[in-house]
Amino acid sequence: MAHFEIKNLNFSYPNSDRKVLSNINLTINKGEYIVLCGSNGSGKTTLLRHLKSVLTPHGNRTGEIFFDNIQIDKVSLREQSSKIGYVMQDPDSQIVTDKVWHELAFGLESLGCDVRTMRMRVAEMASYFGIQAWFNKNVMELSGGQKQLLNLASIMAMQPEVLILDEPTSQLDPIAATELLNTVKKINLELGTTVIITEHRLEEIFHCADRVVLMENGEIIGCDNPRNIGKSLKSTEDDLFSILPSTMQIRYRVGGNLPYPLTVREGREWISKMFEDKQIQYDTIDSIEIDDEDTDTILELKEVWHRYDKYSNDVLKGINLKIEKGKIHAIVGGNGTGKSTMMKTICGICKPYRGKIMILGKDIKKYKSNELFNNCIAMLPQDPKSLFVKKTVREDLEEMISNNRYTKKEKEDKIINISKLCEIDNFLLNHPYDLSGGEQQRAALAKVLLCNPKILLLDEPTKAIDNNFKNKFSDILKELKDSGVTIVMVSHDVEFCAKCADKVSMFFNGEITTTNTPNRFFSQNSFYTTVANRMSRHIFKNAVNNEDVIYLCQKNLVQ
Repeated sequence: MAHFEIKNLNFSYPNSDRKVLSNINLTINKGEYIVLCGSNGSGKTTLLRHLKSVLTPHGNRTGEIFFDNIQIDKVSLREQSSKIGYVMQDPDSQIVTDKVWHELAFGLESLGCDVRTMRMRVAEMASYFGIQAWFNKNVMELSGGQKQLLNLASIMAMQPEVLILDEPTSQLDPIAATELLNTVKKINLELGTTVIITEHRLEEIFHCADRVVLMENGEIIGCDNPRNIGKSLKSTEDDLFSILPSTMQIRYRVGGNLPYPLTVREGREWISKMFEDKQIQYDTIDSIEIDDEDTDTILELKEVWHRYDKYSNDVLKGINLKIEKGKIHAIVGGNGTGKSTMMKTICGICKPYRGKIMILGKDIKKYKSNELFNNCIAMLPQDPKSLFVKKTVREDLEEMISNNRYTKKEKEDKIINISKLCEIDNFLLNHPYDLSGGEQQRAALAKVLLCNPKILLLDEPTKAIDNNFKNKFSDILKELKDSGVTIVMVSHDVEFCAKCADKVSMFFNGEITTTNTPNRFFSQNSFYTTVANRMSRHIFKNAVNNEDVIYLCQKNLVQ
C-alpha cells in the first residue's frame, strides 16, 4: 500500500517563472527506504517540504499529493504531526523550547499525550540516542550536531509512520553520523517506519536504499535500485556521477570486469580480488613532510582557556596551535568538543579568560573594533543565514562593499566575479531564505570573500554542498591559498579535508591532541578516516582519497 502518491506536481516560488519542481510523479510505499539525491538546487528540499502541509512553501503549485489515499491538504494537521516526522536541514529552525528535556516532550505535549506515557517515551529516546549526559542542559549550549540528534529523538518520541530527513548528518562528526544513519536504518527495518532521506554523504545510506530517486533541475531523472542508478550515471558520463559513493567511483575509474561494490566491505573484497594473483610493487603515496622551521606563523593560540560563564565547565582547555601562512589547516573532532568556540575566540566573538591569541604577530586585544575585520580576518559561520540581512543575495553582496572606496564599475565587477566563482549568479535576485542549504552556503561564502581577508575561518564550509561543487570549492580554496590567503577550516567532512588540506589537527575534549599531514593523519585512524582508506588500507599504506587509490591501482595494474 502506498504511503505517498505524487501526481504531476509542479511548483514555482512567488515572482518567479522558473519551475523548482516539474512534472513530479512518484509513489512511495509503506516501509520503503527512499534516498533522494541530486545536486544543490535540484529541488530535493522543496519536494520533501510538500509532503507535510505545514511546511509547504508559498508559491504556485499544480498537481496532487495523496497520503494514505487522502489528499494531503485534507489530512488534519494533528494527524500529519503524529504520523509524519520531519527532521529539517537546519536544526535551529525546528527547536522551540529552552531545555533539552522539554524539547523531547514538546511534541507529545502538543498531541495531548498523558504524563506517564510521555515520561516513558522521553526516557526511552534519551537513552537510545545517548542524550542522558546533556538531558538537563539549555538548548543554546548544544553544538549543531547535538541539536540535530535532539531533533531526531524528539520526532521519534511521537512514533511516526513516516520519517522524512533533510540532510540529517550535515552537522555531525563521522562517528555520530554513522550511528545516526544506522539508527535510521534500524528504525526502518525493525519498526517498519517509511524513511525518505536526502543526503550528500551517500556512503552510509546508498546501499541501504530500496530505491534511489535522482533529481536534476526540478525533475526526477532516475528512480531505481542503487546499483542500476550507479550504472546509469556511469554510462551517461553525467556530472552527477560525483554524488556516488567512493567505492563505486573508484571501481568505475579503475575499470575491470569484477562486480560493482556498494559498501566499504564490498570495496575491500573487490580490491583484494583484483590483486590476489599480482604482486604489489607500489603501495605508498609520496607524503609531504611537516617542516615548521622555515614557515611564517600568521596565527597562534597560546594556552587559551574559555568557559561560557563563571560557574560552567571549561570549553577550551589550554589550546596551543600554530597556523602557517598560506596554508589550509583543517581541524576535525567530535560534536560538542569546542571547535566552533575556538573559531569564535580567534575572531574575537568569545573572550578567553586566560592565554593569548596572536594574529599577524599582534595580540588580538590590541586590535581596534573594525581593524580586525578590515582586510585581516573573516569568518564563515556554521549557520550561513546569520550573514543575510537583505532581501536579495545581490543586495547582501553589495552591502559588504558599500563602505569601500570603489567606483560603481569596480563594485559591479567584484560582484560579477565573486558570483561566478561561487556559482551563485543564477539566483542573485532571490531572497537568501528561498535558497537551498547548499546555495545559501555558497552565497555566504561569496559575501565573506568580498572582505578580502588574509585569514579565512570556515566553520563547516561543505555543509549541505553537493559533491560536484565540493570539487570546485576545493579549487577555490587552493586559488585563495595561492594568492596568499591562510585558511583555517573546522569540518566533519573528512573526505574534503583529506583532499584539500595541507595539515589536519584532531580536536578532543577542548584541546588539540595531534597535527599531521592528511596522508599520515587519516591513514593512522580507524574511524576518522576516508572511505577510500578504509577499503584499501590492507593493501596500500597511506592512500586516503579516491585519486590516491585510483593512482596506485592503475600503477600496479600496468606493471
